[in-house]
Amino acid sequence: MLQLIIKTLLIIFILIGVICIFDARSLTKRFFGFGDQNEGASGLKILGFIIVMISGIVLIFLSK
Repeated sequence: MLQLIIKTLLIIFILIGVICIFDARSLTKRFFGFGDQNEGASGLKILGFIIVMISGIVLIFLSK
């Protein structure tokens, strides 16, 4: 049961990371007041990529 809950949370983290990657520019406009939106969007894409990679690796090792 605990393993199912952890897998569900990891899948939700992967979903959040993918949303950060694809909607980085609109999220940067909406939530942050950066002068340079390209910098903010790049940072959000990098953060989303890191979240997806870490969550995916943990999910793979957890399902073995």
